Amino acid sequence: MISPSLTQEITALHAGICSALADPRRILILYALNEKPSNVSEIAESLSMGQPTASRHLHLLRERGLVTAKREGQSVVNTLADQRIIQALDLLREVLASNLQNQAALAESVTEIRE
Repeated sequence: MISPSLTQEITALHAGICSALADPRRILILYALNEKPSNVSEIAESLSMGQPTASRHLHLLRERGLVTAKREGQSVVNTLADQRIIQALDLLREVLASNLQNQAALAESVTEIRE
């Protein structure tokens, strides 16, 4: 049986982190910030998205504690709050790649059976 504390932790995880990762553009923003801290204009340009869109996504990422912002003169520079988010995303990408390889192998075996 799943404990109530695990249920609470998973609920908090979903509300905080998982929902922040629900949009692929936010994941791309995290990867861009992993490359270098950037202001909203730099992020928008590097990801070919409008500045208002990038700003909205950054706001949500800051709210969820995945990104921090620091004023530097006239600019606000965004950085990753915790490098481990990239490690977690990389691990999820590995799981996805493995799943795709398994599906490809299954498709190949089905094709061989038909032939």
